[in-house]
Amino acid sequence: MTEKKNIKKLYLEKIQNLIKFNKAYFEKDNPIVTDEKFDELKKELFEIVKKNPFLKKIKNIEEIVGSSPSNKFKKVKHSKPMLSLSNAFNKEDILDFEKKIKNYLNINSNLELSAEPKIDGISASIRYIDGKMTYGLSRGDGTFGEDITENLSTIGEIPKKIPNTTKIIDVRGEVYISKKDFKNLKDKFANPRNAAGGSLRQKNSKETKKIPLKFFAYGIGDIEPNIFNDQTELLLTLKKWGFPINQYCKKVKSIQEIEKTHSELESIRSNLNYDVDGIVYKVNNLKLQNRLGTTSNSPRWAIAYKFSSVKAISKINEIVIQVGRTGAITPVAKIDPVTVGGVVVSNATLHNEDEISRKDIRVNDTIVIQRAGDVIPQVLSVDKTKRSLKSKKFIFPNKCLCGYETKKETSITTKKVDAVRRCIRGYECNFTAKERLKHLVSKDAFDIEGLGKKVVDNFLKLNLIKTPADIFNLDYKKIEKLDGWGDVSIRNLKNAINNSKNIVLDKFIFSIGIRHIGQENAKTLANFFKKSKKFSELFNSTKRKEILKNLDDLDGIGETQIKSVEDFFSNKKNSEIIQNLINSLTIKDYEKKIKSGKLSNKNIMFTGGFKKMSRSEAKTIAEENGAKILGTVTKKLDYLVIGNSKPTKKKIQIAKDLKINLLTEEKWYDLLDR
Repeated sequence: MTEKKNIKKLYLEKIQNLIKFNKAYFEKDNPIVTDEKFDELKKELFEIVKKNPFLKKIKNIEEIVGSSPSNKFKKVKHSKPMLSLSNAFNKEDILDFEKKIKNYLNINSNLELSAEPKIDGISASIRYIDGKMTYGLSRGDGTFGEDITENLSTIGEIPKKIPNTTKIIDVRGEVYISKKDFKNLKDKFANPRNAAGGSLRQKNSKETKKIPLKFFAYGIGDIEPNIFNDQTELLLTLKKWGFPINQYCKKVKSIQEIEKTHSELESIRSNLNYDVDGIVYKVNNLKLQNRLGTTSNSPRWAIAYKFSSVKAISKINEIVIQVGRTGAITPVAKIDPVTVGGVVVSNATLHNEDEISRKDIRVNDTIVIQRAGDVIPQVLSVDKTKRSLKSKKFIFPNKCLCGYETKKETSITTKKVDAVRRCIRGYECNFTAKERLKHLVSKDAFDIEGLGKKVVDNFLKLNLIKTPADIFNLDYKKIEKLDGWGDVSIRNLKNAINNSKNIVLDKFIFSIGIRHIGQENAKTLANFFKKSKKFSELFNSTKRKEILKNLDDLDGIGETQIKSVEDFFSNKKNSEIIQNLINSLTIKDYEKKIKSGKLSNKNIMFTGGFKKMSRSEAKTIAEENGAKILGTVTKKLDYLVIGNSKPTKKKIQIAKDLKINLLTEEKWYDLLDR
């Protein structure tokens, strides 16, 4: 009994420390320990609870970690969203970025890009009306920012007045603290970025003024009227107006120049007086930026090419197999715990069996690992000079953890055999089903707060849930008896689940975890089906066949995605489970916001490729002019726009029979007055 009391006492002492550290980090923006020490304490507490489950009843650590968003400042909507950037980690990622842009714009010539160091600071947007600074916002969630005008006003490098050249302009940039200045603040903050963030979010601007904050301008949001042609001209003009811009900004035109610029800046990065973690490459021409537009998460015209991350040395103790939500079989190395970039890690991904063979990775090997934007670090190389007789080759299993044979698929487009083995049983495989459940409750899907990965694991073990529909029919009386579940946590979970029952069709499609159907493709499919009733026709094999034929003409939906949809719904277990889930929900119709313009209230469809632009861009232009894009030829169609390259003859014939207006590419431009 005495031992139990000692464990309880030790646990409560550590909990109090965690609460103190947590409050300092999340609420006061003033960390009092390093990230490493903070993570070590959390890990230690989880280990104590694992060995002593009774502690959960006293204080559940999972309810402590993290903190609510700050309510210190008024929330204001950005005139244009401050989107996050897609990341590149190697030359292949950059080549893929360029390829996508050229395909979208339907061009073959070299792109001129603006290369700008990616400052590791805090993004801010400052609005000027008639040349006067009116207000300033933090990035926030990208849609709404915090009104931090008074704090931004304390930064001497940000002009209070600019030439009255535009009526409205939002100047965007990065607030940071130099490495030199941070030396005087390192006792108060964990790192320069935390210092900048904490200072900007001080309620008292007099306190912010004491901190030597600096600013680099990197672009604009809203502008009226637009007076710029390209990014380089924009930056030089901002510099004339008094904004600091980074001295290493330059233009590049080829992959060779991109790689050279990247390696040159990385080589001097430690000598710079501010933290940089990569280079942002932007399409220089602003008209092309406008044409490219954005996805739901990031601009198509920009990418952050990250620098190499911190590396560390460890040893492989074991190699295990994990099964993902798409059935992918991934080998993971269990390693001696090691700190990488301030985080203690004990797992590293080995990607696939080809990667293990190529790098000749064995159990008991000494390895070099790095974190390059991945949640789980990767094994970079093996130090074969330290290989001992204890090192053992890993024999990759040809069966899933569920016991069934795995297979490597052949790509429809490239005809190459996939490097990844997969279990293709879908929900019939308990391991795939578990990962699909975790995906379903995640933030970008149903977003059920309180039902995280660990809770899903626990509920599965206790048979409280087996399928997605079970989430919406939980036995809360059984949950009441579990450690760590009190009245408040159960009430919060119940509310979160009830609220998530109302879901829009595109989120629902993304949530069910069809391979190759991400958020953008889910929106494309939702726009095609409109209603859940129409989407449910995929369960019927006869109707599915007809639907799949029509999907081929949807932007972003190719043979790979169509086969994936077909495979998913051809599996009886998948269909049964998703039908049961639908019966537990209220799925709202997908309504794409239709803009007003020259093509308002017009239904348009495209077939074939165009000379001057891609079909993707043609659809975007049509929607921006108020048109509605249809996926099938029906009486509702106003125009069928026919490209010169491989149009579908069947669609043209049906349109002729229905007496629908047929437009050539040239007549399409005439319709737009282009």
